[in-house]
Amino acid sequence: MAKVGKRFSAAREAFTGKEALSVQDAVALVKGSASAKFDETVEIAMNLGVDPRHADQMVRGVVGLPNGTGKTVRVAVFARGAKADEAQAAGADIVGAEDLMEVVQGGKIEFDRCIATPDMMPIVGRLGKVLGPRNLMPNPKVGTVTMDVADAVKAAKGGEVQFKAEKAGVVHAGVGKVSFDEAKLVENVQAFIDAVAKAKPTGAKGAYMKSISLSSTMGPGVTIDVAKVTD
Repeated sequence: MAKVGKRFSAAREAFTGKEALSVQDAVALVKGSASAKFDETVEIAMNLGVDPRHADQMVRGVVGLPNGTGKTVRVAVFARGAKADEAQAAGADIVGAEDLMEVVQGGKIEFDRCIATPDMMPIVGRLGKVLGPRNLMPNPKVGTVTMDVADAVKAAKGGEVQFKAEKAGVVHAGVGKVSFDEAKLVENVQAFIDAVAKAKPTGAKGAYMKSISLSSTMGPGVTIDVAKVTD
């Protein structure tokens, strides 16, 4: 059995007997218990009543967090000509076409978000086996296949978060840093929950949101009262 550190044990004791909290109380507890020597990420995990193996039960979307993520996002853009220039002007970290494809095929992936113009998809499509498992494949449903590359780059840099249900029906994401003000974290958490709620698929049956938990990178999790955030 893995040894539990003193910091984690102390945090877990603070969480004992506390569950099904409001977003405000959960944020306060997670923020107040974070004790790592770095600025931990506040992470949300939602267990949904869906089976993503069925197309009509897939949950996928994007949300612009009102107060950003606190994370520096590296953006790559597949584009040519004027659109490549637009991407660079908007702050893209990497811009290219066939040359960028070769770099990625070689295993060098130095970006967190990948955007492409529609005409680049035949090239980007060859990278499906590389980008797909990393959830980096551009997709028009989340605005990463677009002619508006400048807006897409700015959104990615400004705190836009993508989400997608995993095989077990779990959606998770970072929604800020413990250094954020509590009010800003609360806004971000609620915005993420609302976005997942709106993304409810047509094939979902029974309870859609089964459970929601909040934690910091190095800390234990606390559950949020689903009823209170979905009223």
